[in-house]
Amino acid sequence: MPLQQHHTPSTGPSRSLPFAGVTNFRDLGGYTGHGGQQVKWRRLFRSDHLAGLTAQDQALLADLGVTRTVDFRGQAESAAHAYQLPGVAYHPLAIEPTVVQRALDLQRTGRQLTAQDAVALMQETYRGFVHDNAPRFAELFRLLLASDAPTVFHCTAGKDRTGFAAALILLALGVPRDVVMHDYLLTNALYQRPPGMGSQAPEEVLRVLWRVQEEFLDAALHTVDNDYGGVQTYLVDVLGVDAAAQKELAGRYLQP
Repeated sequence: MPLQQHHTPSTGPSRSLPFAGVTNFRDLGGYTGHGGQQVKWRRLFRSDHLAGLTAQDQALLADLGVTRTVDFRGQAESAAHAYQLPGVAYHPLAIEPTVVQRALDLQRTGRQLTAQDAVALMQETYRGFVHDNAPRFAELFRLLLASDAPTVFHCTAGKDRTGFAAALILLALGVPRDVVMHDYLLTNALYQRPPGMGSQAPEEVLRVLWRVQEEFLDAALHTVDNDYGGVQTYLVDVLGVDAAAQKELAGRYLQP
């Protein structure tokens, strides 16, 4: 598969890291961005939530030099699985989960949810990221520009809110869209759904809700293209990441 070359170079560090208490923790380094420069390893990490980290996991996190976490979970989610890590600054950028609520609303009308319904709900959620949650993603970029301290950003499963955030960062650094999609889809190989989660819904629906599909991220990126004229305009006009900020971002996160 030609995309393989964009995956972890054999000489580079491992992309997925051996944590016991999280399953979807990975490094955004090694992808090729602007001017053929690689995204720096061990600066930007994406993950599922960090409340389950073991003592050994916390030691590994410290070894990675992580001093900052960005939490996209909604208030009830972060309260249910709160965490505090010594020496790590915590930045909550709450994006309330809407897909479960929408699924429940549909079920209340007496409809049995199908996999197709679930795909449509996920696409709607991703379009919402672009419009409704732009201030949170703008704040993420402000944090990344304020300091290049190794950072983990996450939500609950590390796949949707986190997936869109990772896509925005990589696109801002000049990583091609097909490679960004490749990174996004790695969740399906890594993330393990917690036992008993959402057992009310049919398994075919759960398989949609707990995994990622190209159609989800595409829904967001098509919205960016159609409503704002592309990622570049969206970065500048909506997220406040202008040309100078993009240059600064490249200086911090691309290997010279």
